[in-house]
Amino acid sequence: MRRILLGVLVLTSLVVGNVAAQARIRKHILPSEPPIVMVNISISRQTLDLSVNGWPSGNWQISSAGVGYHTPRGTFHVQRMAKVWFSKKYDNSPMPNSLFFDGGIAIHGTYHIKNLGRPVSHGCVRLLPQNAEKLFDLAKQYGPSRVQITVSD
Repeated sequence: MRRILLGVLVLTSLVVGNVAAQARIRKHILPSEPPIVMVNISISRQTLDLSVNGWPSGNWQISSAGVGYHTPRGTFHVQRMAKVWFSKKYDNSPMPNSLFFDGGIAIHGTYHIKNLGRPVSHGCVRLLPQNAEKLFDLAKQYGPSRVQITVSD
């Protein structure tokens, strides 16, 4: 009887230890949860396509970097968020609902809406204020780590 009980205890500890080890491995090797909010920015078309949980949720005009400036290309995640922000570099320009994704580069609202659809920014991605607010609210709802931003030509 003691042998059976000892055997059961040994097997139980092996299984529990194995499950704990697998959880530690998953935490450090596998990505956390997949993105829920997908932001695809096309520089050539000057558009932002938004999907949430795989469903199309917006197709908006943007304004990206103008001549002499650069909007970075690649895949990014939100590094920080600011509901109200003013550019320290460009004359305290308002940048409402900012999602910073590459240092000081952000997706944010603009009040220069007549320029949407044309590349005129200093590198940021500008949106209509209400679209920037919607995107900001989604990042807040799902968490910045669940937002994937892809910028391509």
